[in-house]
Amino acid sequence: MLKKEEFPKGCQSLHLLNKRRKIWQSKKIIKTLYHKWYRTIKANLNPGLILEIGGGSGNLKEFLPHVISSDRLLVPWLDAVLDAHDLPVKDESLDNIVLFDVLHHLMEPVQFFSEAQRVLKQNGRIILMEPYIAWASFLIYKFLHSEGLSWNVDPFKTKFSKKDKNHFNGNQAIPTLMFEKYINRFAANFPGLKIIKQERIDFVVYPLSGGFHNPSLCPQFLYPALEYLEKLLYPLNRFLAFRIFVVIIKT
Repeated sequence: MLKKEEFPKGCQSLHLLNKRRKIWQSKKIIKTLYHKWYRTIKANLNPGLILEIGGGSGNLKEFLPHVISSDRLLVPWLDAVLDAHDLPVKDESLDNIVLFDVLHHLMEPVQFFSEAQRVLKQNGRIILMEPYIAWASFLIYKFLHSEGLSWNVDPFKTKFSKKDKNHFNGNQAIPTLMFEKYINRFAANFPGLKIIKQERIDFVVYPLSGGFHNPSLCPQFLYPALEYLEKLLYPLNRFLAFRIFVVIIKT
């Protein structure tokens, strides 16, 4: 664990997290969206101990205060500093592990799942909310988003170097590749893990919200109507989705 004084002054990562916290407080549509996603996460949790990896600006911690929220960066609003590739946790000690927009940032996604399989209790859960690459979302993620997107990688073989993967870089295609294109490989690599839920979601409100980086094109008063439109568009989720929600159980 790091001590507080070890956090470097002027650290760019800390600056970005503080900026996100300010946006979180001022941009109502973002809070509305994330609280919807957090309710989905909460509904799929097992009772017991919950570890969040990549807690960042602390938004889930605010919504679920009993979560143990961690990151690789030492910040005062989170509980722990740890590395998803080498969890300092005893075998079979956790009931839930939550990652929100984190998997596609990891240098070795496969190593994380190996660690998760080790530290989860039987029937423990991994809950993931990640970008989804569909026809509609590809152009947005590829050209208008600050993170990377590379379709020509094998998530079960690729090991990203630290040079390619700092805390805020990523490959937004990783979740779609891992849980769709190469989904059979997931079962083969992790026989002790079973995907019990995999859902493509968010077609309209999320892209219009502008996220944390761009101005919103979605007035708050239109939110209920646009959520209704989302339900109507659900049959087209394969073509329109911007997110994928995944629940994995340790068998």
